[in-house]
Amino acid sequence: MNNFTLVRKNLTRNKLRLFLNCFAIFIAFLLFGALGAIKNAFDAGVELSADDRLVTVNKINFTQPLPLAYVNKIRTLEGVKDVTWANWFGGYYQEPKNQLMTFAVDPESYFEVYDDVVVDEQELENWKKDRQGILIGERIANARGWKVGDRIPVSSNIFSKHDGSSTWDFNISGIVRPENPQTDTSYTLIHYKYFMETQIWGGDWIGWIPLTTQNPELNEEVSRAVDKMFANSPAETETSTEAQFSKAFVEQMGDIGFIIMSVVMAAFFTILLIVGNSMWQSIKERTSEIAVLKTLGFTAEKVFAMVLAESFLLAALGGILGLGGAWLSIKAITPMTQSILPALVLGHQVFISGLMFIAILGFVTGIVPAWQAMKLNTIEALSRR
Repeated sequence: MNNFTLVRKNLTRNKLRLFLNCFAIFIAFLLFGALGAIKNAFDAGVELSADDRLVTVNKINFTQPLPLAYVNKIRTLEGVKDVTWANWFGGYYQEPKNQLMTFAVDPESYFEVYDDVVVDEQELENWKKDRQGILIGERIANARGWKVGDRIPVSSNIFSKHDGSSTWDFNISGIVRPENPQTDTSYTLIHYKYFMETQIWGGDWIGWIPLTTQNPELNEEVSRAVDKMFANSPAETETSTEAQFSKAFVEQMGDIGFIIMSVVMAAFFTILLIVGNSMWQSIKERTSEIAVLKTLGFTAEKVFAMVLAESFLLAALGGILGLGGAWLSIKAITPMTQSILPALVLGHQVFISGLMFIAILGFVTGIVPAWQAMKLNTIEALSRR
């Protein structure tokens, strides 16, 4: 009988205890993996933001409009590379529950600023020529089975047309594909001019102004210059990096990271107490057996290593099953969360962090019982029998 077999038999001698401990650890790491993936999905917009991309919005609130004339004024500033603009359309397909995030943008300049997504050249040219054309994000196209050439109705939950309806019909001109798999493509793009001409609140106003700088080191200087240019105007501006803008948008729903980590840490602390107490009780019940092992020639260090290995094996068994369960759960719900959390994946970072926590859990829950077993006095232990 080798050492691993002895460790395995000790771990499985009380199958009910093993099952309960494994289940507790499984739940902890299932939560860790699932919540970690959700946190990463919320943070994806921040982490994948371009270093040289800025966003200018109304200083009052990003839901307030800006004059279209601001775009050309910003273009004249030193350090500015490319500028575009966008309007929020809202959007849903057939029913309000089928959200379809849609932006009205300038076809000529949008992809100069957003160069981290790709559109086939011919599809892009067709979109520019078709005022009723719409570009569909790859995630949405895959989820709904849409293809180039389809004609789809898109309704707005905010705007109405001159004829009183709130539904626009669009021709799918192309598919927007990401360069990075986690880049969000769960949106659609329509023509700004067509949108403004057909909706009842027309005019030359825009929602926000994305721009790129010639060098990320110029970000702060350009931001100050933009906001200074429109200071004391009817529509003052606030310019920040895309990462800061994305973070502020996510924080409108609260500190997601803090909430998630609080839940995870509470689960881990509870599991630590449960498993630690179980391991201590298990070693206490085997005091005489450990004493016998020592009389048979097992050194104190070897006994220490075997008890600690038992704790690591228990943590690994429940933890890896939990991470696997989280991966399956995320994969199962991903098609239903495309419009809310398009970047929802259990990435390598979460999995590696999970393995680190498995090791920590195994060490913390096993170190005290292993130390007690190592320091056990053989004569005293045998005399208790």
